[in-house]
Amino acid sequence: MKTPAFILTENSLTVSLEGKTYTINSGHPSWRHAIESLKIKDYQALKGLVSVKKAITSFTNDKVKVVDNQVFFNGEPIHNYLSDKILSFIEKGLPHESLIKFLERLMANPSRRAVTELYSFLSHKNLPITDSGTFLAYKSVRSDYTDHHSGEHSNSVGTVLFMPRNNVCDDFNTGCSSGFHAGSLQYASSFGGDNSILLIVEIDPADVVSVPLDSDCQKLRTCKYKVVSLYAGPLPEHHAKSAECAYEEEEFVPYRDDGYGWGSPQDDFVRDSKGRFAKAK
Repeated sequence: MKTPAFILTENSLTVSLEGKTYTINSGHPSWRHAIESLKIKDYQALKGLVSVKKAITSFTNDKVKVVDNQVFFNGEPIHNYLSDKILSFIEKGLPHESLIKFLERLMANPSRRAVTELYSFLSHKNLPITDSGTFLAYKSVRSDYTDHHSGEHSNSVGTVLFMPRNNVCDDFNTGCSSGFHAGSLQYASSFGGDNSILLIVEIDPADVVSVPLDSDCQKLRTCKYKVVSLYAGPLPEHHAKSAECAYEEEEFVPYRDDGYGWGSPQDDFVRDSKGRFAKAK
């Protein structure tokens, strides 16, 4: 690609690439990377950075747009934990497609309160986002894979459990109530003692009904989930974890299905030969 024509000021960059003109301002999430690409004459990378808005719009069929450092869904601005993460991933050049898909699924949730509450839940560690936009969480069950409460629901790997949404308690002020529960590693590991089994479950954001306050927003109630696998140790390091230091504190990371389970390396939990879960001594 030949040297493009450009105008650079303290607040904006306008560049002509392959017959098209792009302008970004200093508040754009890709600003610093775009300037660096211009300096080292990496014009192909520069094109990808300054035209990122178009790429996202095309990917999401115009539902999601990023304009002037702002995320929009169906034309409405989104200001929350998820939109911040989308902008952060774009700025760092990290894969953000799964976050876009997650946002689309989340906005299909019929409950405004459930949508709002889910951001508090997702701010906890080790809650990966799948390539399809669903997310993974932890669930504790009895040693025979049935639920702790009733013992009636089988949670064998591969099972999809469902109940009518209006049967699930939507009051976040109520701790223990009707509905399927899942949550963070800290929450799930607090049930059942040495005879419990810890599972990894997959949940569609659209199916979340409420996030109770009693567990510091570390659990949720949903009307549907899929049992993915047994908990089997730390999640393999995601490539984004090795990015710049500012990213190392991120808690909300995409997940590639290249492992069987996850946790934090510092978590002092062990499993016995039968797959039962307990605190390490």
